[in-house]
Amino acid sequence: MAMVCLTDFEEYAKEHLSKATWDYYAAGADDCCTRDDNLLAFKRIRLRPRILRDVSVSDTRTTVQGMEISFPVGVAPTAFHCLAWHEGEVATARAAESVNTCYITSTYSTCSVEEIAAAAPGGYRWFQLYVYRDRKLSELIVQRVESLGYKALVLTVDVPYTGKRRNDIRNQFKLPPHLKVKNFEGMFQQETGAPEEYGIPANTLDPSISWKDVSWLQSITRLPVIIKGILTKEDAELAVEHGVQGVIVSNHGGRQLDGGPASIDALSEIVDAVQGRIEVYVDGGIRTGSDVLKALALGARCVFIGRPVVWGLAYKGEEGVREVLQILNDEFRLSMTLSGCRNVGEINRNLIQVSKL
Repeated sequence: MAMVCLTDFEEYAKEHLSKATWDYYAAGADDCCTRDDNLLAFKRIRLRPRILRDVSVSDTRTTVQGMEISFPVGVAPTAFHCLAWHEGEVATARAAESVNTCYITSTYSTCSVEEIAAAAPGGYRWFQLYVYRDRKLSELIVQRVESLGYKALVLTVDVPYTGKRRNDIRNQFKLPPHLKVKNFEGMFQQETGAPEEYGIPANTLDPSISWKDVSWLQSITRLPVIIKGILTKEDAELAVEHGVQGVIVSNHGGRQLDGGPASIDALSEIVDAVQGRIEVYVDGGIRTGSDVLKALALGARCVFIGRPVVWGLAYKGEEGVREVLQILNDEFRLSMTLSGCRNVGEINRNLIQVSKL
């Protein structure tokens, strides 16, 4: 069967992955209201296309943090790619490199940051970071990615504690023995049988993380710091005050606080708050090229996709991820030109009508 849209990959992945793996990737917190609203929110937004604009030539290129990418869709940080495809994050990195876009590598990768960098040496990569109770762990990995040529740090700030993902609890989800969180291999001296959470010892993440840790992170690296997990204008303003270079409007794919806003619904408030002083990105619920167009019209510089990348991996590894990205690129170009925009610079809020339904 030809893969025509991203939901085709979703159906394939659901059919071919084990139940525990599918449930892990699909999981939202609690009742999954926020996870599901990430998708529904895009459907409430309508476009106001302009016509007779000569769209015979179109250009989807943009820049993020000063680096040109081929279109405004990057790869969000998601964990455990080897659960979906044996080459895991190495395949994802090659696919992102081949289409010239940004790949945010997850701390919870089943390939190491070194393996990922070696697999796609010309790729444009950021690294997603958590702050641990043992600050030395975070510091060591920052030094590693900086030396490997990663171009930014994406500090995830919405996980002081892990959200309650009911199916993971029911399935007693654990990484299979042959897979490891490779970036921390050999770093934890833990007793056999000690409780784990998603591949590392339980209670490793630091719930005391605060704005002072953003300043601490800036003090140990030359890389730009981008904060992932902002959903309010108040926190967006604090991010600007603390000198970060960007924010990702994100609710962690609906996996953390259930009942929070859909990411796209929070975007305008944050764009208005930062007033162009830093770049604003968004993830969560992007499934079509018109979703990308809507996010850009509301002020996002770029969007990032998570679950669809995993579906592409499950389908055909590197080639599957490349197909997912190419379909989104093609759909985005088509939506853009059908709306009368020849390039991303012509996309603005006049394109948006929010449905009253």
